[in-house]
Amino acid sequence: MSHRNARLTVHGRRLLVERVCAGRPVAHVAGEMGISRATAHKWIRRWRTEGEPGLHDRPSRPRTTPHRTAAAVEARVCRLRQERKLGPARLGPILGLPASTVHRILTRHGLNRLAFLDRPTGQVIRRYERDRPGELVHVDVKKLGRIPDGGGHKVLGRQAGRARRAGVGFDYIHSAVDDHSRLAYSEIHPDEKAATCADFLGRAAAFFAACGIGRIERVLTDNAWPYRKSFAWRQALADLGAAGKLTRIYRPQTNGKVERFNRTLLDEWAYLRPYASNDERTAALDNFLHTYNHHRCHTALGGQPPITRVNNPAGQYN
Repeated sequence: MSHRNARLTVHGRRLLVERVCAGRPVAHVAGEMGISRATAHKWIRRWRTEGEPGLHDRPSRPRTTPHRTAAAVEARVCRLRQERKLGPARLGPILGLPASTVHRILTRHGLNRLAFLDRPTGQVIRRYERDRPGELVHVDVKKLGRIPDGGGHKVLGRQAGRARRAGVGFDYIHSAVDDHSRLAYSEIHPDEKAATCADFLGRAAAFFAACGIGRIERVLTDNAWPYRKSFAWRQALADLGAAGKLTRIYRPQTNGKVERFNRTLLDEWAYLRPYASNDERTAALDNFLHTYNHHRCHTALGGQPPITRVNNPAGQYN
């Protein structure tokens, strides 16, 4: 790729060819453009043999790599990585290879991070993303212990906090995440019963519609009872004109976008700071959701917040 101080870009090379084809000497044109005659002849030669594509930059990767590790050795590295979950520093001595070579092989095959693998089976997790907002919405519930008035162990210390924890119960954070845009909506409820889940889905759909996602086509959930057997949940799906889909049992990766959102929810809201009461933590949820949807950069979206990916023609949510 041409650097910012390059004498020739694709357009400059095209201009070089045009001037030479007009009958001017290559040496004169090279002098005018501040390049050597050898460089000018190189681009003329590429243009004559390859045409217009010859004027574009070529990748720096060599056509052949004679000293690359044999395919059989690479296959063995990948197999041991998936079976034993060992890193390059431990695989290297087993295979008689430098750790740096093992690391390059793992990177080449997408195995360099254990997070890319399903731990029980060692299979590479297939990442996917739907093409448009509303095509698939992930729904899940996160169970979270309530905070007693005056604070829990993060405020009072482990021993004092444990003594006050008994009997405070749990909050259930119901969340919905759009697969394409990662736009998220959450509510806190005292349970995860079928009626609660069904009512939450309706309000989540209304939130998505207000942000520009007019229709939810499918809803993906785990295999919890309210999603498998509940008539209220089925009716909520029917009211939206959406189809329900369940993950494979014991496969949270399938529902991974909302599972990852739950982790962010804990890191950046629930456990962000010590809260003096459960009401204080509850009140902070709306601010977290606004920041997440409108301002927090998302690596899967090229550093942009989720709101930039929804159907938002008026731009009122930017």
